[in-house]
Amino acid sequence: MTESRLMATADSALANQNAAGAGMLAGIGAPLVMMLLLVMIVLPLPPLMLDVLFTFNIALAIIVLLAAVYAARPLDFAVFPTVLLVATLLRLGLNVASTRVVLLEGHTGTGAAGNVIEAFGDFVVGGSYAVGLVLFTILVVINFVVVTKGAGRISEVTARFTLDAMPGKQMAIDADLNAGLINQEAALRRRDEVGREADFYGAMDGASKFVRGDAVAGILILFINILGGFAIGTLQHDLTAGQAAENYVLLTIGDGLVAQIPSMLLSTAAAIVVTRMSGTADMGAEVASQLTDNPRVLYVTSAVIGSIGLVPGMPNLVFLGIAGLLGVVGYLRSQPDAEPVLEAVPEEEIKPAESRDLSWDDVSQVDEIGLEVGYRLISLVDRNQGGDLLSRIKGVRKKLSQELGFLINSVHIRDNLDLQPNSYRITLHDVIAGESEVFPGRELAINPGQVFGNLDGVATKDPTFGLDAVWIDASQRDEAQTMGYTVVDSSTVIATHLSQILKNQAHELIGQDGVQQLLDKLARTAPKLVENLIPDVMSLAEVTRVMHNLLEEGIPVRDMKTITETLADQSSKGLDADALTARVRVALGPSIFQTVNGTAREMPVMVLDPKLEQLLMQAVSGSPGGIEPNLMDSVIQQVMQASSKLETEGHNPVLLVATNIRLFLSRLLRGRMANFYILAYEEIPPNKSIRVVSTIGGGPGGDQQNEGGAAQAA
Repeated sequence: MTESRLMATADSALANQNAAGAGMLAGIGAPLVMMLLLVMIVLPLPPLMLDVLFTFNIALAIIVLLAAVYAARPLDFAVFPTVLLVATLLRLGLNVASTRVVLLEGHTGTGAAGNVIEAFGDFVVGGSYAVGLVLFTILVVINFVVVTKGAGRISEVTARFTLDAMPGKQMAIDADLNAGLINQEAALRRRDEVGREADFYGAMDGASKFVRGDAVAGILILFINILGGFAIGTLQHDLTAGQAAENYVLLTIGDGLVAQIPSMLLSTAAAIVVTRMSGTADMGAEVASQLTDNPRVLYVTSAVIGSIGLVPGMPNLVFLGIAGLLGVVGYLRSQPDAEPVLEAVPEEEIKPAESRDLSWDDVSQVDEIGLEVGYRLISLVDRNQGGDLLSRIKGVRKKLSQELGFLINSVHIRDNLDLQPNSYRITLHDVIAGESEVFPGRELAINPGQVFGNLDGVATKDPTFGLDAVWIDASQRDEAQTMGYTVVDSSTVIATHLSQILKNQAHELIGQDGVQQLLDKLARTAPKLVENLIPDVMSLAEVTRVMHNLLEEGIPVRDMKTITETLADQSSKGLDADALTARVRVALGPSIFQTVNGTAREMPVMVLDPKLEQLLMQAVSGSPGGIEPNLMDSVIQQVMQASSKLETEGHNPVLLVATNIRLFLSRLLRGRMANFYILAYEEIPPNKSIRVVSTIGGGPGGDQQNEGGAAQAA
């Protein structure tokens, strides 16, 4: 046993040593390349070393091109801009090194700069410098005018559109996170991907300039080598004009071709990368699939090629052969896939349902949470048809359960033929809580408030928040995000709508059984606290009523220990459920402040004019006189105006009032405004401060702005 452990330890140490060695070798690769570049520029290289480096340069260009072809999406080859820069500098360094050798040793013959340059100058162009010049010119035109210029333009446009679309993509991620469709880790991963995508296309925009400059440098190096070599050969080495042209021009052409071919391969790779869209397959698979998916295209092409082949004087055999091949491929693509054979069920196994008497099982129960869908939306629910609505609803339940502090029960989903085909309906206890219409296969582009253009589609309203929106084709998604729209699919629309309804109606989703489960969970860590509260001090029904009050005003019940301790301390004073709720809110003040204001220490608030506040206190306490309806309408209008101003400034609207009128105003204003908070002075933690931005007066025009007035909470 000891020997085996020693051997295992030795093997592990050896593996770690090998891994460390491999890491060191991988880490010094890039510095070695840069040092090699410096050596090529400064020191003269022998012909053998030039052959090795030129061969390596061609191999590197082929590797980069194939990596770009087989990448499923651009970010899979995120290091491409850096590789492109290094490869370009390496090739330019080789040009400098080869130029030195050509000019110094070109008078000795065409083999002075190595076998690779000689082969390209002699074999490829047939030993004719005229043919070499023409061929080099054609390669330069293709590389510089066509590939490089087009790739550079695409890089510029893609980089700009990607940066413009970033806010919309970030908002879509936040929307999915808030709806519970993704968790925090997935959101971070998607945000990182969006940032990496913007960085990649920005780097590609810059890298394309290197490719363009490399093409220009190749042209200049060619003319410099020809003119310089001819002058050196005739003036220094006493060669005839013909001998100088034969030696130096052929060497220069060979050198230029050896450099231009890898340059064109890298330019092509850059064009492929910036024109690729994210997918699940490499370029070859996608091209083959999309070109041949429609057999009609192949049939029409086959007919056209066959018609040309029937023209006298044409190479009939070639045209008709290709036409026949296209027709065969079209026929094969048009054949449906084989369907699975279903086994026949013996007739004796098919038995009619036996008649039975009615039972309590035939009495349908009321669904706590229900979702009814039209028949065209069944595909969103069916996993076999690629529907993901079930998983998204599960994510919504999980997120709301974590936020609110209690378990959200399952959602009962069923089809309803009485609904319109594209309609859905959300019910709570069989009462309709919301309904709308979605279109599977299309996406909803929501206007968050500021967009840069209009979209073609069906105008509508976002069912969750009532924002202006447009139903668009899936192909318009990138365009819409670039304009600033938040784009979501049909499943996300339904899930977000459901999430908002459940959040707003959370108090209807918890009963005495749910409260008892929360207390049982608390009893595992604080048994005496729960034992002393129920049933001796308070009944389960009274505790449930307090929980309803908290959830009705958007206060989570995660902190059951604080809630229970407060109830146990205050219940002996004979307070009703509303008064107990107010005491619990004070105890939960720090949590409420953080929910409303985040991590900021100062909270901008609205307050009531002292005279108005005194009048409301008298009315709530039952003093004669009451409140005039016109006065309350004026107060409501002023609160709504001040709230709009706070929302415009990026703050949640908060109205700070006295404790004894907080509940009255909350019930009066809560249904009129969304995301509106009414807090009592006692609910502000002592270590936090407030800043009064508006004072609500007692009549029309009584709103008084009080900018910059700060008050430390008592």
